[in-house]
Amino acid sequence: MNILIDYWYIIIALTVLLTFVGSIIFAFFKSPSETQLRKVKAWLLFAVTQAEAELGSGTGKLKLRYVYDLFITRFKWISLVISFDAFANLVHDALDEMRDMLKNNEDVRLLVSRLGDINVK
Repeated sequence: MNILIDYWYIIIALTVLLTFVGSIIFAFFKSPSETQLRKVKAWLLFAVTQAEAELGSGTGKLKLRYVYDLFITRFKWISLVISFDAFANLVHDALDEMRDMLKNNEDVRLLVSRLGDINVK
């Protein structure tokens, strides 16, 4: 018992250190892998295309919220790990890819215009 009283500060410091290291290890293994992120990115391309078709152009924040709500429903545990800012960056990348597809692929333009009955430029 005297050992605990004499070295209490070392025991507390080790406990804090082990808790900190344990939380870092847990966060590392809980974070999404590269394969999971590729799946999320592919799904995001579909989701932003669907949002574009349903909501049209000029509704950026509304589309972001729409896609985020779909994302939370589809990827519940990943949404707990990824911040909204990181998610917004992934959506921005998917939007860039969708715009390129709309610009270069007539079939995609027709699909989006049929889905949402919108006028795609």
